Amino acid sequence: MSSDTRLAFAHPSERAEATAPDGSGGLRDRISLRDYITEVEIGAFQQERGHLQRIKFNVVVEVEPLTGPIDDDVDRILSYDRVTEAIDAELGAERLNLLETLAARVAERILLEPQALRVFVRIEKIDRGPYSLGVEIVREQGGNPEAAVETVEDPHPRVVYLSNAVLASDRVTGLVDEMSADDAPVIFCVGAPDAAAPQTQVAMAQRRIDLLAIEQNAWVLAGRDKRCVVVGTSTELDWAMKNGQICVWAPSKIVLDAVDGPSADPRDALALVAWFADHMQAAELVVVGADAPACTVPVRVL
Repeated sequence: MSSDTRLAFAHPSERAEATAPDGSGGLRDRISLRDYITEVEIGAFQQERGHLQRIKFNVVVEVEPLTGPIDDDVDRILSYDRVTEAIDAELGAERLNLLETLAARVAERILLEPQALRVFVRIEKIDRGPYSLGVEIVREQGGNPEAAVETVEDPHPRVVYLSNAVLASDRVTGLVDEMSADDAPVIFCVGAPDAAAPQTQVAMAQRRIDLLAIEQNAWVLAGRDKRCVVVGTSTELDWAMKNGQICVWAPSKIVLDAVDGPSADPRDALALVAWFADHMQAAELVVVGADAPACTVPVRVL
């Protein structure tokens, strides 16, 4: 086996050593985390939703060697805990489909530590068969200047809930006019139609059916006013809010990808919208045709 092939499957610490800077870059110390296994819901395939699977992390962080006496002082070194905390923080942020996304986010979080110069992250799924499926990446401080973007404050939208009675009335156009009269970004939300959705004994299947019922009503609203566009991803919502597009929220992806997502039961429509308003850090939640729900953002009832 060639040395390149052997290194491809070796521990990331060997890769770090093999690709160490030459004399001009100076020597580096390395902190290593081996075979850190945790259970998480991750994956793009339907059979991976609603199920925990084991994934294994191997991480190597290169740091500048300490100068002067260490004095056995833990505050002078990059703690191993900072590596595991970076992993746990990203696992807890949201449900992800791709190991590549998770690896990049873990690496970026570790590189926020001032001592960290370069980081190798390998993640493997170990329950998908009699083998491991994985990805390995390397990132370094200042290694991708093209990725730097100007920091822009996240928009704080006005989230507007319309009851089914309001949705079926002649008030829709006037409400769209009223809610979009100022410069605040607007996201409309609806619940499920009054007609009962199909029922199943499988919880994950029922959750999807209930969410799709809400999305059917979202399309009804979009059909009532062509200014309203049905949007289902965080990326699309962010773009729409920054570009003055009026949205109707299709909840499936954001709810299913949330680590602690809310209920999608049709009876909990207002609770779902209140969760979404908090998730979006809304400036206010406007409720039209229903009572105010418990919510962490200001609520206005029309």
